[in-house]
Amino acid sequence: MQARDPRTSRYIRDAMAREMLDCETEHELALAWRDHRDEAAMHRLISAYARLAISVAGRYRRYGMPLDDLIQQGNLGLMRAAEKYDPDNGARFSTYAAWWIRASMQEYVMRNWSVVRTATNAAQKKLFFHLRKTLIKLEDGEINPEGLSARVARELDVPEAQVEIMMGRMSGQDLSLNIAQGPDADGRDWLDALEDEDVETETQVLDSLEFRNRRQLLHSALKTLPDRERQIMAERHLSDSPRTLAEIGAEMGISKERVRQLEERALSRVTNAVQEAARLRVSA
Repeated sequence: MQARDPRTSRYIRDAMAREMLDCETEHELALAWRDHRDEAAMHRLISAYARLAISVAGRYRRYGMPLDDLIQQGNLGLMRAAEKYDPDNGARFSTYAAWWIRASMQEYVMRNWSVVRTATNAAQKKLFFHLRKTLIKLEDGEINPEGLSARVARELDVPEAQVEIMMGRMSGQDLSLNIAQGPDADGRDWLDALEDEDVETETQVLDSLEFRNRRQLLHSALKTLPDRERQIMAERHLSDSPRTLAEIGAEMGISKERVRQLEERALSRVTNAVQEAARLRVSA
């Protein structure tokens, strides 16, 4: 087993020595973060449960991942849990956080366990993390190997075809696409045998020109709108973080219903203007 990085060892010692939170303190910290965005409260909450991420990371080391990477992924899950946790739902934060920690580590393991992506849906995810244990259980019972995949499928409640696919993936090794196909391949490697699925250059150029034309038509149409309608369109449809009707209404001093009416009118005007400009361009 690879020697542990001294920095990781030091981090684990520090994390395990941190305070244990009682239920009341945990609830107060969660409320402070949720209601007041108190970063000190969030930091104290996450720091107290860093030991939980370390504990879960130890169970995932059997997949060959570095412990420090697993701990980091667990901490990301811990932060995600703190962001989403509702202290009024009655559950302890540690119980809620454990799910996010495991989810973060499982996603990391599946991304990195094999160069070929191993699990792409819920059934394959279940298989990835439970297949070996289930196989050992069934083989101890001297199950006929020919019916093993069907028995695993029933045991884990997943399609048999998915079991066979996962058994094949997990029994194989990753091979480089840059190795020769064989002695009679004239120096060609397996990468040469892959079909290029990229869009043809001509299609890319045509799509780019079409997108540019549409954008020009849209911008021209927006310029014809009254200032207030143009602002609403920009805030609602052209922003990376669209604002709500209520927010825009409060800024403009009008009701959100009035904002909605102006938005609908602006959309209608823009649509008509774009269609008319496109028609004139085609006829020309």
